[in-house]
Amino acid sequence: MKALLGRKIGMTQIFADTGEVVPVTVIEATPGTVTQIKTCETDGYDAVQVGFEDQKPQRVNKPMTGHFDKDGVTPKKNLVEFKPEEGETYEVGQTISVADFEEGKKLDITGTSKGKGTQGNIKRHGHQRGPMGHGSKHKRLHGALAGASYPGRVFKGNKSPGRMGRDTVTIQNIDLVKVIEERNLLLVKGAVPGGKGSLLNIRYAVKGQDK
Repeated sequence: MKALLGRKIGMTQIFADTGEVVPVTVIEATPGTVTQIKTCETDGYDAVQVGFEDQKPQRVNKPMTGHFDKDGVTPKKNLVEFKPEEGETYEVGQTISVADFEEGKKLDITGTSKGKGTQGNIKRHGHQRGPMGHGSKHKRLHGALAGASYPGRVFKGNKSPGRMGRDTVTIQNIDLVKVIEERNLLLVKGAVPGGKGSLLNIRYAVKGQDK
């Protein structure tokens, strides 16, 4: 259940041993430092908190400065928690890197999807368009919403135009194709949420993991 934070570099393709072309997303995951060990006795649950990317001390507020100073850890920009597997032990200051991830395993990757701004029903929800003939007044509009005397109102939850994207999305069971330790890179099969440079939460898959 180890976790890393990484940044999406982009997409490319590599060749498998069989000669098959595999599309991959390149993720740069710099080593993380364990900043806190949470237990049921002190925090009500068991977890390991890991920090990524050093932060300038003047950019850290007083509560977080005290949090890092308590255990003598360099201030970090981003923090993530994961639940350790039974029997695993960690210490504050310990480093977690891409070397802890095994090729061929499956990952769950969480990121923020690209924002599309305000969009209509067709793009946002996949609705069909209306007649495109000359004189049609219903080419890309949504259909009737309120009816006449009954129900005479718009029900909650109707699929309408609005803000699209910029959501937290988790892609499950992505194959970890290759680990490049010397460059802190992970190559995963297929696409992941977000644009180039966006932050990704990477961890071993909870479901569908090959034993």
